[in-house]
Amino acid sequence: MARREIFPMTLADRPPASLRLSLDKPALVANWRALDKMSGSAQTGAAIKADAYGLGVEHVLPSLREAGCKHFFVAHWAEVPTVLEHVPAAMVSVLHGIANEADAAFARASGAIPVINSVKQASTWQQSGGGRCHLMVDTGINRLGISPDQAGAEVISGLEVDLLMSHLACADEDVPQNSQQLHAFCEVSEVIAHRQLSLANSAGIALGQDFAFDLTRPGLALYGGIPRPELEGIIRQVAYPEAAVLQIRELQPGDTVGYNARFTAEKPMRVATVSIGYADGFLRARGAACALQHEGHDLPVMGQVSMDMIVVDCSANANLKEGDFLSVLFDLPRESQRSGLSQYELLTTIGSRFEIRS
Repeated sequence: MARREIFPMTLADRPPASLRLSLDKPALVANWRALDKMSGSAQTGAAIKADAYGLGVEHVLPSLREAGCKHFFVAHWAEVPTVLEHVPAAMVSVLHGIANEADAAFARASGAIPVINSVKQASTWQQSGGGRCHLMVDTGINRLGISPDQAGAEVISGLEVDLLMSHLACADEDVPQNSQQLHAFCEVSEVIAHRQLSLANSAGIALGQDFAFDLTRPGLALYGGIPRPELEGIIRQVAYPEAAVLQIRELQPGDTVGYNARFTAEKPMRVATVSIGYADGFLRARGAACALQHEGHDLPVMGQVSMDMIVVDCSANANLKEGDFLSVLFDLPRESQRSGLSQYELLTTIGSRFEIRS
C-alpha cells in the first residue's frame, strides 16, 4: 500500500475561532498608571505570572513595558523564556526561587533573578556561585519566605539582596494583621542588608504610602480586579470575552437540556448552544443565574455547563443566528460576588482557546 502523504495545514488555513477575547490595552495601561500614581515615590512593577493572569504575556507585557514598567514577576522558571522575548533578564524575577541545583543553573543561564525563600534555597544559591538575588521574608502569611528569626543566619547575611520582600495576607480587609506585618517587615529590614524594599500587592497599594516602600507589585488590579473599595472607579475592566453560537433549536414542553436534565422546558422555547464551557473558564459555578448578552438582550444560561458548551434561552432575540457572538459578562468584582469564585479564579481559568484581540 502506498504511504499517504500528509500536508499539514498552515496557520493561515485555520478557520476563525469560536471564542474570542477583546483585550483593552489602553485600560490595562491606565490601570498600571493609576496604581503607579497611588504608589507615590515607589516604583511600580507587575505580576505577570500564570501567563499574565490568563490574558497572555505576549499581549500584556509590551504594553506595560512601554508604559514604563521595569520589574516583572513570574512564579515558575518555565515562565521565563516567554518573558525574555520582551524584556531583558534583569527585569525578571522568579518568585518560587531556587528549589535545586537545576533551578540555580537555569537562573544563571537565563539571567533572571531568583527570589530566595528559605535558608536551604539561600545555601543552594550560594553554593552555585551566589550573586544578585531577592529575598522573601514571611511576616504572617506562612507561605513562602524565611522567618524573621532566621534573618541573622550566616547564609542569609552572605546573600547579595537587591529586593527584600514580604507579602501581605489580608490586604483586602481592614484587620490588625496588616499593621502587624508592616511592623514585622520594618523590623527585619533593619537586620538584613538590602538595596530596596517591597511589600504591597494590588490591595496593599490601596492601604496607603506606609506600605509602598521602594517597589510595589500589583497583579490582579492590572487586569481589572478590584480587591479594595479604594480602587473602585479607578480600575477599569480589561478583558471582554465572547463566544459564538453553534446551533439554534426549538424546544417543546417537556424537553430537557444538558447533563442530568437539570432544565425542563415548560413552554415552546428557542435556545442556542454556545461555544464556551468550563474548559474555557466558564465553570459550573458561573452558570447558575447567569446570562450572556446580545444586542441588549439577556440570554439566560439553561441547565448544566458542559466542558465545551452551554445552552442559553434566546426566545427574546428572534434575530440571533448561528455564528453570532455573545458577550460573556466579565466585570470581575461583580461576577465574583455572583458566582462565588474569586476574581483570581475568573481570570486565570480563562484557558487557551480564546483568540485574543486588541
